[in-house]
Amino acid sequence: MATVLSVSGSPSPTSRTARLLRALDTRLAGQGHEVIPLDVRTIPAEALLHADFRHPAIVEATALFERADGVVVGTPVYKAAYSGLLKSLLDLLPQYALAGKTVLPLATGGSTAHVLAIDYALRPVLSSMGPAHITPGWFTLDKDIKVGDDGTLTVAPGSAEALAQVTDQFSAALGGRTKLLAATG
Repeated sequence: MATVLSVSGSPSPTSRTARLLRALDTRLAGQGHEVIPLDVRTIPAEALLHADFRHPAIVEATALFERADGVVVGTPVYKAAYSGLLKSLLDLLPQYALAGKTVLPLATGGSTAHVLAIDYALRPVLSSMGPAHITPGWFTLDKDIKVGDDGTLTVAPGSAEALAQVTDQFSAALGGRTKLLAATG
């Protein structure tokens, strides 16, 4: 079906945000999509901080965005906004890196006080990058994401249902978009 780039903007190697994204990746792959995970924290800091557009890791990340039909963007919320790490990457991408793509914004955070970060911080930046469609996103409370000693992820039932719904809406939007592109050549 479609190629999905799944971007984690978390700086933590034990990130609940990244683990949640990888679980959603599995759901999308099960629906027939090719899913490519990208943990921004694996891009060298010097490339991000020095805005080195020609650094091989930045060139590769840009190519992944170009290749994707859809992009899932997940971030922890800090100080009512998406992560600075994610911002660093988005700043280095071409202005219209999301042109023609379907985008699913997701966020995690410690308090419902941050729930509007998707619509008032992340969505405007994503919109400025020219996507064809930004599907409804979802904010998941950190307390609703549990990681077992064996690394298994458990999401509280209400959040799990909502995440499944927004993921399925994104998948359906991707399916419609790729059929339209195939029909128009």
